[in-house]
Amino acid sequence: MEVQQNDHVTVEYEGKLDDGTIFDSSEKHGKPLEFKAGSGQVIKGFDSAIIGMKKGDEKNIKLESDEAYGPRRDELVTEIPKQKLPEGEVKEGMILAVQSPDGQQFPATVVKVHDDKLTIDLNPPLAGKRLHFKLKVVDVKRE
Repeated sequence: MEVQQNDHVTVEYEGKLDDGTIFDSSEKHGKPLEFKAGSGQVIKGFDSAIIGMKKGDEKNIKLESDEAYGPRRDELVTEIPKQKLPEGEVKEGMILAVQSPDGQQFPATVVKVHDDKLTIDLNPPLAGKRLHFKLKVVDVKRE
């Protein structure tokens, strides 16, 4: 049975950057990834690559940033006053949870620590990057 939109799929995967660095894998999480195909629960290129595969099929795909986490946007690098942060040491490279006015939380990477403010980057860590995935469909279930 070929994977169709809205099928529940179980997939083993390994994601690498252009330089071969593994950034994520189902093995790292200790279990395959389960999601509803074509529903937007995973990045666009991953979602569309699964459609048409069958249980046991393996595939290597390369995704440009527009099919993954989007382009890197300079306007998402901003400064915030230190007094808006909870007490504690903040270092460059740390990931902070930043809350928008509507209550949504986003990860923000600390780029620079100044005396009275921080420069943070709200881009997803993989924005602007080409991603390579090795996929294997472990199971397909249709409702």
